[in-house]
Amino acid sequence: MTADPRTTVVVITHNRREQLLSSLDRLAELPERPPLIVVDNASTDGTADAVAERHPQAMVLAPGRNLGAPGRNLGVRAARTPYVAFSDDDSWWQPGALSRAADLLDRHERLGLLSARIDVGLDGVPDPLNEVLATSPLGCTADLPGPQVLGFLACAAVARRDAFLQAGGYHPLLFLGGEETLLAYDLAAHGWGVCHCPDVVAVHHPTGGVRAGRAAVQRRNAALTAWLRRPLPLALRHTRMLAADARHDPQAREALRDMLVRLPAALRARRRLPAAVESAACHVDLNSAMGSAVGASATT
Repeated sequence: MTADPRTTVVVITHNRREQLLSSLDRLAELPERPPLIVVDNASTDGTADAVAERHPQAMVLAPGRNLGAPGRNLGVRAARTPYVAFSDDDSWWQPGALSRAADLLDRHERLGLLSARIDVGLDGVPDPLNEVLATSPLGCTADLPGPQVLGFLACAAVARRDAFLQAGGYHPLLFLGGEETLLAYDLAAHGWGVCHCPDVVAVHHPTGGVRAGRAAVQRRNAALTAWLRRPLPLALRHTRMLAADARHDPQAREALRDMLVRLPAALRARRRLPAAVESAACHVDLNSAMGSAVGASATT
């Protein structure tokens, strides 16, 4: 396989220098030779200098503070290729996957983002999320190469750069944790297709287990996503459930406080989904609870 100039890989990181360097080693060895952009979210472990020394071909962006998921937006804006693949500091792409993804994006003009199959670890254990995405209740349509979805794992996605930017990228209110659903909603609201393509493969090699408090943060972001885009009764339901758990769960209590602090900004940015997208979101909620499944992925 020869180099493929169609796709840039954007990686966000924060204080995981050695893990990042290992992932960059694998990305740099890909036959596609993708341009690499690293967004260093205010690391204090010498990440930027280490990347410059070991991977001088990579562009390093340092916003000066930890932006969380929206750090990816900086990388996409800096990219000069039509497609952008995302990795985290503990993930990479299988050889040939980026070319396969670019071929699919070339052939399907409405495809805004594809969600890859996720292999976990060096042994390639399938992530449980693969089955959730493959059996999406939204089914297939003739102009997309796989089942339509309204959720994905950020480090296993390839996006059309123009579609990503039109949708606004990752929302700053959510920071990290289940941020993908809102982007999927916004892509669909602009008419772009989001689908699962299992023959495009990403590898996720997490270490250290699930971060403390992650489940509560994901519930905070699910509530904020509802306030930003979904009907008022659904937003209230998310908030009531979080408040009920906050009575006895310190992590839920902190998540509720964080959500309430962000709520005024969410209300100012509130924009209801088009009727067709809201109908699809309801269908997902009722049939597969995909948003919860994405958040509960064993690899995150």
